[in-house]
Amino acid sequence: MELITNFLSGSVQIEAYLGLSLIMFFAGIYGFLSRKSLLMILISIELMLNAADINFVVFNRYLYPGHLEGFYFTLFTIAIAACETAVAIAIIINIYRNLNSVEVGNLDEMKE
Repeated sequence: MELITNFLSGSVQIEAYLGLSLIMFFAGIYGFLSRKSLLMILISIELMLNAADINFVVFNRYLYPGHLEGFYFTLFTIAIAACETAVAIAIIINIYRNLNSVEVGNLDEMKE
């Protein structure tokens, strides 16, 4: 609760939020490049989107403290990410039904 209070009052340094966002984004990139499961890749993509959302909110809060455009844009991005996740999970379920696996390496079998 103290973190939220500090954020709203502006006493937390912008570098702390940007550092958190940077760590989240690179963790998402690492997960995207190193994982073989489609579900883990999807989770990594969501982690990268959440890092971008943190940037939108932080820059809006520090550059335009009286406006809410960054917050609205973040809510819009979260809604789009939820739709993207629903479609991706539906595709992954269909792949699992056909191949009995969600590994990226097994997707070549669908070409046949």
